[in-house]
Amino acid sequence: MSIPHTIENPIEYARDVVGCDPFATHIGIKVEEVRNGYSRVGITVKPEFMNAVDRAHGGFIYALADQAFAVACNSTGVMAIAVNFSINYLSSAVDGEKVIAEGTPINIGRKVSVWKIEVRGSGDKLIATGIGTAYHK
Repeated sequence: MSIPHTIENPIEYARDVVGCDPFATHIGIKVEEVRNGYSRVGITVKPEFMNAVDRAHGGFIYALADQAFAVACNSTGVMAIAVNFSINYLSSAVDGEKVIAEGTPINIGRKVSVWKIEVRGSGDKLIATGIGTAYHK
């Protein structure tokens, strides 16, 4: 299947195609909201997502943040591909805690966009922040 570079319905594409990719679906990440230039995705921490010290594994937090980035940058009408994503871990999440990640633009250019991602837990606790750069085809 060939995916066009310009997306006819970008919100639907970001929510239903990017937001339901096989990996995110497998681990249970759900798109909670998507609009032009914005996404919010969420998941509840499960025992299998824990690390050796009973906190959510960094790879799990990264995957959630990366999914928010992917959905947000593909909501603008032009297919986007990540070229860089970095994350800073600030606190931890525990088993049973609902965590969400939100993606918002820092700058959207003609071919390159930069996005801020925030991962939050219960009580609006900031768990991680990320910066992603996407190339728009």
